[in-house]
Amino acid sequence: MSDQLDILAFGAHPDDVEIGMAGTLAKYKEQGYKTGICNLTYAERSSNGTVEIRQKEANDAAKILELDARIQLSLPDRGLYLREEYILEIVSVIRKYKPRLVFVPFYEDRHPDHGNCAKLVEEAVFSSGIKRVADSKGQSAHKTENLYFYQINGLHKPEFYIDISSQIEKKTKALEAYTSQFEKNPEGVDTPLTNGYVEAVISRERAYGKQIGSMYAEGFFAKGPIVLNYDLLGGI
Repeated sequence: MSDQLDILAFGAHPDDVEIGMAGTLAKYKEQGYKTGICNLTYAERSSNGTVEIRQKEANDAAKILELDARIQLSLPDRGLYLREEYILEIVSVIRKYKPRLVFVPFYEDRHPDHGNCAKLVEEAVFSSGIKRVADSKGQSAHKTENLYFYQINGLHKPEFYIDISSQIEKKTKALEAYTSQFEKNPEGVDTPLTNGYVEAVISRERAYGKQIGSMYAEGFFAKGPIVLNYDLLGGI
């Protein structure tokens, strides 16, 4: 059975992708496409939770979203710098799963790891398509069709939206799987994530939905031009 995915979304930490685009992953999975998430780090320096707890939460969220693949790398949390060995490790993932589309966090985010994740994956996407760039597994080159950016903590004006009105419940459940991050714990640390963060994310998607005349939407940015074949009478 082929490992090939239609959509592969990268995050610096478990929960990044779910915050930004869980609804979109659910939507395309429901349409029969193969979807996956790759987390670059174990988030071992998180203020709350442990690596073991967060791995269980990530697996629970993956089941909710019915992912075809959940990939966990072991790059250093708060150490996602542009290093060749990190880029080549991501190249190996891209070549193994051969995604048509790759999604990464938007550069403008309060957490430096999110922007650095985007830079690393963007480098890897380019290198993956060059046959003379060798990875540790000796895999053949693979060129993705497009690279897109999702938002985590930002509230920027997106370049395009995806209607997730029918998937908002699934997105909410996927986020709620991360109880160590989004629920207050007497033994935990008070952070922006434990103070109504999930509700704020859902409110953002509600605001984006209003922009396109739907209940909920997720907003994205494109690496290159977006080309649509549009019929004024029949729609896209």
